[in-house]
Amino acid sequence: MRALVTNDDGVTSAGIRALARAAADLGLDVVVAAPAWDSSGASASLTGVSLQGRLVVHDHALDGDDHIRAYAVEAAPALIARVGVRGAFGPEPDIVLSGINHGPNTGQAVVHSGTVGAALTAATQGCRAVAFSLGAEADGHVETAAAVARTVIPWALDAPDRTVLNVNVPDVAEARLRGLRRATLATFGAVQTHVTEVNEGYVEVSYRDVDRVREPGTDTALLAEGWATFTPLHSVCEALSVETGSLESVG
Repeated sequence: MRALVTNDDGVTSAGIRALARAAADLGLDVVVAAPAWDSSGASASLTGVSLQGRLVVHDHALDGDDHIRAYAVEAAPALIARVGVRGAFGPEPDIVLSGINHGPNTGQAVVHSGTVGAALTAATQGCRAVAFSLGAEADGHVETAAAVARTVIPWALDAPDRTVLNVNVPDVAEARLRGLRRATLATFGAVQTHVTEVNEGYVEVSYRDVDRVREPGTDTALLAEGWATFTPLHSVCEALSVETGSLESVG
């Protein structure tokens, strides 16, 4: 079984090294292909740098993991996932693993995440995918997230094609982790955006933590309580419940 590992924090991130090692420990044939720069917030953007119509790719050595092939790609994570599942970095993968992200990706704000965007894009190409995030803005307890990944990855490999899981892990030592639970998406993400000032030539924006206790059972609430969470996600799908009425006869 083959795994493509990517992220949105960049190829030098400690999180991507931990995730690649976790996949390799499970016996997967691992290749790392990640942005050459920090692409946080890239969502499912397909931006990239091309030279004479060719996507720019550099060999990259992972510290302490020379046996794992790695590439720094001048592109957003979703584009890396899109070309990766088509054989850009070797044989087509059985699964795309994205992360381990610095900071949680929870609630409906996952739509903005480059980590989640890569996973969802892989699913649109028929591949299974898992996005992993750690509730710490710096490296934090990446070993805890890697331990959770070792539990989740085998299940995901046996799941149907196009399965996507969004996994969040609290920034605690593994011994303090309460366990792994399925969670619903919170109404908001870990932080909420506020426009604090509008003036000539600029808009001032602030970010505040969301009150996580108001939505029990959601990913933000369970993460704050010390649980690792997983949430199955859909890739692009048609909204069948929306009534379109008379529009159906226009034209």
